[in-house]
Amino acid sequence: MGKSSIPIVGVLLLCFLVSFSEAEYRKYKDPKVPLNRRIKDLMSRMTLEEKIGQMTQLERSVATPEAISKYFIGSVLSGGGSVPAPKASAETWVKMVNQIQNAALSTPLGIPMIYGIDAVHGHNNVYNATIFPHNVGLGVTRDPVLIKKIGEATALEVRATGIPYVFAPCIAVCRDPRWGRCYESYSEDPRIVKTMTEIIPGLQGDIPGNSRKGTPFVAGKNKVAACAKHFVGDGGTTKGINENNTVISYKGLLGIHMPAYYDAVIKGVSTVMISYTSWNGKKMHANRDLVTGYLKNKLRFRGFVISDWQGIDRITSPPHANYSYSVQAGVSAGIDMIMVPYNFTEFIDDLTFQVKNNIIPISRIDDAVARILRVKFTMGLFENPIADLSLANQLGSKEHRELAREAVRKSLVLLKNGKSAKKPLLPLPKKSSKILVAGSHADNLGNQCGGWTITWQGLTGSDLTSGTTILDAIKHTVDPATEVVYNENPDANFIKSNKFSYAIVIVGEPPYAETFGDSLNLTIAEPGPSTITNVCGSIQCVVVLVTGRPVVIQPYLSKIDALVAAWLPGTEGQGVADVLYGDYPFTGKLARTWFKTVDQLPMNVGDKHYDPLFPFGFGLTTNLTKY
Repeated sequence: MGKSSIPIVGVLLLCFLVSFSEAEYRKYKDPKVPLNRRIKDLMSRMTLEEKIGQMTQLERSVATPEAISKYFIGSVLSGGGSVPAPKASAETWVKMVNQIQNAALSTPLGIPMIYGIDAVHGHNNVYNATIFPHNVGLGVTRDPVLIKKIGEATALEVRATGIPYVFAPCIAVCRDPRWGRCYESYSEDPRIVKTMTEIIPGLQGDIPGNSRKGTPFVAGKNKVAACAKHFVGDGGTTKGINENNTVISYKGLLGIHMPAYYDAVIKGVSTVMISYTSWNGKKMHANRDLVTGYLKNKLRFRGFVISDWQGIDRITSPPHANYSYSVQAGVSAGIDMIMVPYNFTEFIDDLTFQVKNNIIPISRIDDAVARILRVKFTMGLFENPIADLSLANQLGSKEHRELAREAVRKSLVLLKNGKSAKKPLLPLPKKSSKILVAGSHADNLGNQCGGWTITWQGLTGSDLTSGTTILDAIKHTVDPATEVVYNENPDANFIKSNKFSYAIVIVGEPPYAETFGDSLNLTIAEPGPSTITNVCGSIQCVVVLVTGRPVVIQPYLSKIDALVAAWLPGTEGQGVADVLYGDYPFTGKLARTWFKTVDQLPMNVGDKHYDPLFPFGFGLTTNLTKY
């Protein structure tokens, strides 16, 4: 017995050492360990390949389990309209996200990937989600409490599909409505845009009072990491051309385009996306002075910086002309995560070569990875990497749709009410013998939602998702005895042969996104103008404009009795009828200047030669209808 005691002690010692090393190995997975120690511990175990993998973001269509595990990929995204299946359920989304996540967790260090998606007016890629008004309408409300609630609702719907990260909000200050992304901007006024950053604590949760400035924050499984975009000056390009050059002084850049970023950083925004645009000729994706010097060092932003879709490719013209240079310029500028999204092996190979050959210092890689890990640790991804279906009932919930309906009501702007102020047309009477509803946007859910809805460019028609068209809302609101006649583009004879009490004409822009929406003329496409002329020339009419920005309306204004800017209201068209019929008053005030002619552009409040059709801040009010 005495002889065998030494081997037994040795075995026990060996077991102790093994268990001790196990505990040490899992130190970074222990939520009780201080955050910086977790980051340091994990990074000390990472190879260069694992670090570069964390900096790489793939599109879901190429994010196979094999690619995720082989290259240690840190992030995956859905591009606009990229879905696991047509009309996919929350369960289908969760299953897809978890399949990718399990591949990430199967790697030696088990670092969870972070899945990102555009959720710019609700969970806009997903069938049956609540689609809120686009930002151009929300800016009209000047209501940060409402905007925060929209952030909270959006976070729940995104989490319902297993996704913890959104590319929102867009805090661009659109200075020229010819820009195809103008509807993604809250206002031409940086003060309003700054106020609307309250959506960030809605998405992420309220940052604790004792937090260090610039520290990212996400309050658990019902919240998502947010992304302020597009840094910086994207709304100020020459002639509003998308991805173009913003020509402005440093003082002007800081005074107009930077204030919302300052607030976003203070509110703990987790990530910041870089703009495709240039500032005074220098591409933002290669601008180290602004990305590292200003955002990271001066504003003390401690989350991670992400490129836009193939953003580093576009550092050169034409894009991808000198990719190794683009990789060097983008990473050196301070971009931490690169949205590749398809040719990821080329990016990984180029960046690996540059680090190994001291073209990019390992300290720059370590800064990027530490920032990415900080966000992942903060949002609890290590503790809760696998999504479940506990929030599936939040997708398109009645409560969220009611919130969207409220947002629609508050975003409407009444620009004209009656041929004279003494004879207002609105609110409309619910009880009439027969009324006419006309226009290309009256019974078209896709048109009223706009771009970034189900697909990148949006869809026309009413079978894209579930919601209420403005026509259906009108039918639901008027007295049951009122006959509602819908004719998309009636001629004058049709109108004269029917005895209509009044007409509602709903026209506007077709759906578009980004460059496809750039417009130098800003006219309403036919048959919109013809419908206005035919209807309003024959009968009392209210025209409802469904657009992503101010459009040319002056030539038709004298024919129109009442004019309403409804912007892009989303799925809850009932909010439009609520206000037209006086169940709620018009309260919205323009957050954008409404021009007379495009020759005046760019024209913003405070300009010397300010001569608008409707000035910034304009908006008539109405009383409630008494029934």
